[in-house]
Amino acid sequence: VEGRELNLFCSVLLFLSNNPNQSTQMAATSELALDLPPMFVFPAFIFGLFTFLITIFCNVLIIAVIAFSKDLQKPMFLLLVNLPIGDIIALIAFFPQFLISIVTQNRLIPYNACMSQAFFIHFYAGANIFTLSAMAYDRYIAICAPLRYNAIMTPQKVIHFIFWIWFYCSTVTFSVFMLLARFKICRNNIVDLYCNNPSIMKLICDNTAVNNYYGLFTLILSLGGSSLVVIYTYAQILFTCIKTNQADAWHKAIQTCGTHLVTFLSFQVFIYISFLAHRFQNAPASLRQILGLCILIFPPILDPIIYGLKVQELRLNIVRLFKKTLVFFFLNT
Repeated sequence: VEGRELNLFCSVLLFLSNNPNQSTQMAATSELALDLPPMFVFPAFIFGLFTFLITIFCNVLIIAVIAFSKDLQKPMFLLLVNLPIGDIIALIAFFPQFLISIVTQNRLIPYNACMSQAFFIHFYAGANIFTLSAMAYDRYIAICAPLRYNAIMTPQKVIHFIFWIWFYCSTVTFSVFMLLARFKICRNNIVDLYCNNPSIMKLICDNTAVNNYYGLFTLILSLGGSSLVVIYTYAQILFTCIKTNQADAWHKAIQTCGTHLVTFLSFQVFIYISFLAHRFQNAPASLRQILGLCILIFPPILDPIIYGLKVQELRLNIVRLFKKTLVFFFLNT
């Protein structure tokens, strides 16, 4: 699975980096931004760098704890580990370029780098949405059919879920940017703080109706499909809790589903509003930029906090890992 995904990523990057139709550089300027007074440049860079490093650390910590804790080798946590992986992809795609532009106050970005950044950011958004949908299905089986959970949610099925999430998101995202790469750009100002499909399409003067319809179709399919899965599974969970009317069932549902629902709804809301802001020409540019930042910054920051603090098994293993690290450190100093 990993080999296929790596080959697909390499093919995408090779395609994007060898597109002869485009200029070598374009400006990625924005009104919100980076026209910082000299006295604020260094503090802004330090704050951004600290945010980047601490967020990467927290997400790597979640991955490490799940990978090295035998009692977390369960379907729920195998699906959960997809979230920090996607978050790290988005952080690496966005933050280094953003931090460089803060220090240099230069918003120039090579076109091929812009396309690659946009690809990975769109891939991250799709992978997170479908991972959260798969996690909703996992919770539905755990609460509504607990006696059959181990038979239904086998390791093989979880691996299939993960493979198809990555394969679908890679394929759809690649097709979106393959259609986009056909055109020559006639403008050079990105309206957002980072490259994405809607902002790159605004650089094209040719007829992009096919791209618009296809992009809208994939968005509705992805967001609509994931929303239907979550609505159905949570409706079934609610009916099960009402039917059994047991305190344990309600407690289990709230404990395991509350954090997931908050994460899913917040991510969906940011994406929907950001999409609508791009569709309406009168929408303030600053609104698009702020919402775009929310999609990239808040989930990678909040996911480790929400799941690390609220999911008891994960929290206990994080504490246990820190204790082992401290003991090892003191014994070797």
